Amino acid sequence: MKRIGAALALTMLAAAAPADDPLLRPIAPDFAKQWLTPQPPVKVFGNTYLVGFGGMNVALIKTKTGLILIDGALPQAVPAIEDNIVKLGFRLKDVELILSTEPHYDHAGGLAALTRDTGGLVVASKPAGAVLKRGRNGPDDPQMADLLPFPPVERLRMVRDGEKVRLGDVIVTAVATPGHTAGSMSWTWKSCEGERCVDMVFGASLNPVSAEGYRFSDPANAAVVTAFRYSFARLRELPCDMLISAHPVHSGGVEKMARLIEGASPNPFLDPGACSAYADKYARLLDERLAREAR
Repeated sequence: MKRIGAALALTMLAAAAPADDPLLRPIAPDFAKQWLTPQPPVKVFGNTYLVGFGGMNVALIKTKTGLILIDGALPQAVPAIEDNIVKLGFRLKDVELILSTEPHYDHAGGLAALTRDTGGLVVASKPAGAVLKRGRNGPDDPQMADLLPFPPVERLRMVRDGEKVRLGDVIVTAVATPGHTAGSMSWTWKSCEGERCVDMVFGASLNPVSAEGYRFSDPANAAVVTAFRYSFARLRELPCDMLISAHPVHSGGVEKMARLIEGASPNPFLDPGACSAYADKYARLLDERLAREAR
C-alpha cells in the first residue's frame, strides 16, 4: 500500500509540475531582468496600447477585424504579454499580425510562442526574416558575438520598405531603419480619438552598440555606418506625433509612461519632435563612437 501511495504521489506531482516548453525557455534570465520589469497594460492613444514592460515595449493596435502586436520580447516574457492582452479585454486568438522590429533575442525571442498561442502571422523585413527563420544572427550584425540564439519563427511574411500592411480599418507602413541590425524595421500608423488623429511611430533601436573588438570605422563595416545615417535621416523625415521606441529608456519613454499612468494631461507621449530627437541622440552617439575609434 505504501508503494502504491508513493507512486500515486509521484504521479500527481509530475502532473502538477509545469511541462518544459521549448518556446518559453528563458534566455539570459539574469541579464534580461533589466528589461522585464512588470508594467500594467495601458492605452496610449486611440486604438494603441502598450502590453510590455518597463524596459521593453510591446505595442498592441486594435482594428475592426483583429489585433496587431508589435514585437514579442523574450520567451520568458510571453505569459506576461498574453496576460496583459487579456487584461485589456481582448482575446489572444484575435491577434492576426505580429510585426517585428529587429531580429535580436530580446525583441524576437518570444515571437515563436506568440504565433503558436495566437495563430498570428509574423511580419518582418527580408533581412530580418532570414534571421528569424534560423533563430540565430549572422556576421552582418555588429553584436553577433554577444547574441544568443532564440526559437525560430516558422510562420512569416516578409515585407519591403514602404510596404503597407492592412488589417481591418488600420494601415501600418513598414519603414526600413537598418544599422542596429541589417533588417531593423520601424512601423507607422494613424491612431484616432474622436475627430483627432495622430501619426504613431514604433521605432526600432538605433543604438550603435557592438560586440567587443568590432569597429564601425573599419572599411569593411562602412555599409553599416551608411545604414545608420540613412535611418537617422528617415526618422527625422517621418510624420511623427507620438513615438514608442523599442526600449522606452531610449526615448524618454519611462518617464512618459509613468506620467501617462498617473493621468497626466496633455498626453505625455504627444511630442511632434520625438522622432527627430531620437535620431539626433543616436547620430551623436555614432559620431562619438567613430571619434573614439579614430584616436
